[in-house]
Amino acid sequence: MSDLRVIDTHTHFYDPKRPQGIPWPNKNDEFLYRTVLPDEYKAVTKPLGVHGTVVVEASKRFEDNLWVLELAKTEPFIIGFVGNLQLNSDDFDVHLDKLRIDPLFRGIRLGGIITKQLTKLEQARLEHLAYCDLALDILCGADVLSSVAEIAENIPNLRIIIDHLGTPSINGQSPDRIWTEAMQLLAQQANIYCKVSGLVESVADKTQPIPHEVEFYKPVLNLLWNKFGQDRLIYGSNWPVSARFAKYATVQKLVLDYFEPKGKDATDKVFRQNSKVAYKWIDRVK
Repeated sequence: MSDLRVIDTHTHFYDPKRPQGIPWPNKNDEFLYRTVLPDEYKAVTKPLGVHGTVVVEASKRFEDNLWVLELAKTEPFIIGFVGNLQLNSDDFDVHLDKLRIDPLFRGIRLGGIITKQLTKLEQARLEHLAYCDLALDILCGADVLSSVAEIAENIPNLRIIIDHLGTPSINGQSPDRIWTEAMQLLAQQANIYCKVSGLVESVADKTQPIPHEVEFYKPVLNLLWNKFGQDRLIYGSNWPVSARFAKYATVQKLVLDYFEPKGKDATDKVFRQNSKVAYKWIDRVK
């Protein structure tokens, strides 16, 4: 679709050459442990119709959040930033107040473990996140997804985005029962979105070449389409992590091959419009 303006809602930028180094990726990871900056990303994605990206911080170090926001000051391709703050840390409130001054800061991401048992303080902090009109990304597996549904029900004005499809194991067959039931439960909450990212990373058998045909992924995508519909699915690449298993063009084409037959309206929503609703990102690229 030549006129499609793509927003990629899941990328990572980092530089291990910074004086303080980086905690992620691990220096033993020969593929990822290198300087990864927007110029490389733009060279790969702009020819494919990508017009901006939401960066998701993987490091738990607060200073790394500030580094991305500083990077974004002179890089209009970064239209939003999802920070990494620890919900149970003593300085969560101070750090959130410092980050939310920047309009590019659009929310935080939490790992799944913290969502199993929220304290009253953590609940209040998520309520404050919603009050600030910020979003919550969740990276977790099916074992804790049910508790995410409880959070969504208890804080209905909090926009929640499930990263990487809820991390299913994709094998070309019907997805397992636990993941299926969890995603069906999440889809009942109108304030939960699902990020169509992590497809190639979720392939169960990585000893064989990663499938490049959308048919292999359809059992998972069909369930998400049937439950979340065209208004609550959002495209993300997870670059450069995804590049370990497939080129960016392949990752994007898999998602396009699934949604284009659904029509232009559905495709535009998944690749752009839904992310605007979920993240309220800033259009900086004309």
